[in-house]
Formats: sequence, structure tokens, C-alpha cells
Amino acid sequence: MTIDRRTFVVSMGTIMAASSIAGLARAAQVRKVGLQLYTVREIFQSDPVGTLEKVARIGYREVEFGGGNYDSMDHALLRRTMDRLQLSAPSLHVSYDMLLTKFADAAKMAKTLGADTIVMPWLPPELRTDAGFGGVVENMNRFAKQARDAGLGLAYHNHDFEFTTSFGGTSLYDRLVGGTDPSLVKLELDLYWAVHAGEDASKLITRLGSRLYAFHVKDMRADKTMTAVGTGTIDFAGLFKLPGASDVRHFYVENDEAPAPYLPDITTSFRNLRAPRF
Repeated sequence: MTIDRRTFVVSMGTIMAASSIAGLARAAQVRKVGLQLYTVREIFQSDPVGTLEKVARIGYREVEFGGGNYDSMDHALLRRTMDRLQLSAPSLHVSYDMLLTKFADAAKMAKTLGADTIVMPWLPPELRTDAGFGGVVENMNRFAKQARDAGLGLAYHNHDFEFTTSFGGTSLYDRLVGGTDPSLVKLELDLYWAVHAGEDASKLITRLGSRLYAFHVKDMRADKTMTAVGTGTIDFAGLFKLPGASDVRHFYVENDEAPAPYLPDITTSFRNLRAPRF
């Protein structure tokens, strides 16, 4: 078949347009900015519906549940509110104790809220021992299989102690990464806490690669206190461009120390993360 110049140009234009649209779609997916609701836990506790409305008004389209005693709230109401506001909750934080003793309830809660992934967010000090953490690693594998059987994923969220606590020359974080099934246990990397612990975030992202499920995006001042994204010292723009970050689809703003009334802080973070440099 002979293709004339005009047909060739039109065909190439169609291909390039399709490629451009696909590229924009991928960029839009990566650039969807979420909020970890722990950041606004006090106002969320007292007025969950109103808080979600304010969060959506800023421009957020994803939230991650955590804090504010959301586990005892009316999850059906929260889901209806999110649907009305065009918000989604891809994941939620569930305590280790609840996963250990009430996994079925956790799975039901996740599905009611529309989440596809349960994140284990924190460990009490008694589980940060050599023996205690061994049990955690074993249970994370078990939780992951239970999650898979329920049609859900499982991820682990770090603080700094996983990197700074070691036994036999191996940090708790390396023990977790090496001892859990990489196909089932994913990682929600809190970049602030990793950097706070002295980790090289770029090397960590490169090493973890496809195991990364989401980033917690909170910035750090020179004195190591938390601040709104884009007002501190962490080079998020550079980190997000690393090949190891290419599979990350959820970028949750979080600031455990956001000053009341909270909304200015999360607005600053949202606008900075939407800036072209990111």
C-alpha cells in the first residue's frame, strides 16, 4: 500500500496527539494531590462533613483517613459526602491492634469508604524491640494475605525509628523490607521521617522502586521541624522525577504539626505541589 505525504502527515499528527494526551493523562494521575486527614484531625473530629467540604474546596481530590477517631464515625455518611464532593479515599490508616484483632472490621471499613489499600501507620515502643519487631514482620505478611483475600492491598508507613533502630547491624526498616513479601506488602514512604532519620531519600526511593505505593509529603525546616510543602528544605521536585518514583500514584500532604486553623497550611502545600516545578 502506498502512503502519500498528506496521509503520512495526518497519521503522524494523530499518533503524536494520542501520545501527548496519554502523557498528559499520566502526568495528571501523578499530580493528583491528596491529604492525609491526620493533618486536620482536630477539626475533622468535631465536624467531619464540613472539613471534607473545606478540603475539597481547596482543590484536593484524594484523602487518606487517619486520626480524628474516624474509625468510630458513620462510614456510609463519609462515603456519601466524598461522592458528593468528588473526593476519593484510595487508602486509610488502620492501627496494628485493629489489624491483629479485628481485621474483618478493618476490611469492611476500607470498602465502605472506597479504599483499595490498608496502611499500617505506627508501632508502639514495645514492638520496636528485636523480638517484638520479628512478630511485626511475620504479621505484616499475614495481614497482606488477609487483605489480598478481601480484595485489598496492604502497605506499611514509616516514621524515623525504623531507620534509627538496629539489631545485629540491620535497621528495622531493612528488616521489614527484606522479611516481607514484595508482591504483597507495599510501602508508603513518609519522606519527612526518612530524611529526619538521616536517610538519603533519593537512594532510598531508587532502592525501593516498585514497592512504593504512596508518598507522605511533608517538608522540613533547617531545625528539623515540620512545615508546609515547598517552604522547607526537602527537594520534592527532584525526588518525584527519580525513576524509582515512577510507579507512585498517591502524593499525600501531611503535617503533624500544622498550626491551627490548619486550612492555610494545607492550602500552601496544595498550591506548591501543583506548581509546574513538581
